[in-house]
This record gives sequence, structure tokens and C-alpha cells, in this order.
Amino acid sequence: MKATLSSTCNYRIHYKETGAVWKLSSLFLQHIPFDTHEIIFFCIGTDRSTGDALGPLAGSLLSESPLFPFPVIGTLENPLHALNLQQHINQTQLDNPSAFIVAIDACLGQGTSIGQLILHSGPIHPGKAVGKELPPVGDLSIKGVVNIAGFMEHAVLQSTRLHLSFEMSRIVARALQLAYSRHKS
Repeated sequence: MKATLSSTCNYRIHYKETGAVWKLSSLFLQHIPFDTHEIIFFCIGTDRSTGDALGPLAGSLLSESPLFPFPVIGTLENPLHALNLQQHINQTQLDNPSAFIVAIDACLGQGTSIGQLILHSGPIHPGKAVGKELPPVGDLSIKGVVNIAGFMEHAVLQSTRLHLSFEMSRIVARALQLAYSRHKS
């Protein structure tokens, strides 16, 4: 049986907000079933675009942590991107069809939303900002708004500061690690 969230959620926290890691970890504790399902993290993006590196950066930080025991698909070394996403979805459905998938990806939005981390129940639609038709993925989605949508999205992602993607991914990874640590204690 596929895991589902008990209630819908849609939260936004700016990565520079005071207490962002603690606040996000509290939300993760409420919405990630740490003790009832196998959890797999899909960290979507590529290391070839600074704006689209948020997912692989978070994936690398999580997979390198000895205190984070969950499978992570998508790192800087082995990115999860448009060319291999369907393959990983299919393999996960074969190996563990009841796994709870947390999808992490960068996205584009309004100028006033840059730096926001968005947590919502349901799948991410990767590639949507750049007009790609990719399969939706995730039971819970974590998106980071890295730049402005609306015009020349490929160029916008390429010209996004790596510092922003890195800092946002670091907040996400730290919050997930803290949530799991708080869950265990």
C-alpha cells in the first residue's frame, strides 16, 4: 500500500529566516513518516547548471552524513535529471512500491519568492519551468525558489548564483538531519 500524507500541507520558509532549520525540521517531523514507511529521497537537478544544482547539492550533503540512514538518489557525482528520472522512478516502483518518496528540486518563481523553501504534499513536476515534460515524482515535495520565472528560463537557471543554491541546499539537508535526530530521541 502506498503511503499518503494524513493532511495536505503547503508551507513557505525563507532560507535566511531566523530559526529556518528548526522550523523546517518541525514541519518535516509532522509530514515525513520516519517510523512507518521506508523513505527514499529523490534529489533532482544537475551539476551543470548553478540554478538547478540545489537537489544534487542537498543529495550530496545527505548521502555524506553518517547520521542520515535513508537512501538518496541524486548527488553531484550521480545527478538525478531529465535523462534518468523515469528509470529511477521505475526501479523504485519495482524494488519498493510502498516507499514514501521525498522529492527535492529547485524551481523558479516571482522575484519576491527567491530564497523561499516550499514544502507541500504531493509530487514535484520537474522541468516544468523550462518546458520539459517529465513524470511527476514524490509524496512530499521540497522546492527551493532560486530565481525569477517568466523569460529565458534556461539562461536564468544558468546565471543563478551557486551560493544561493548551496545555502538553500544546506538548510534543507540540516533540517532533514535534525528532523530525523529529533524523531529518534
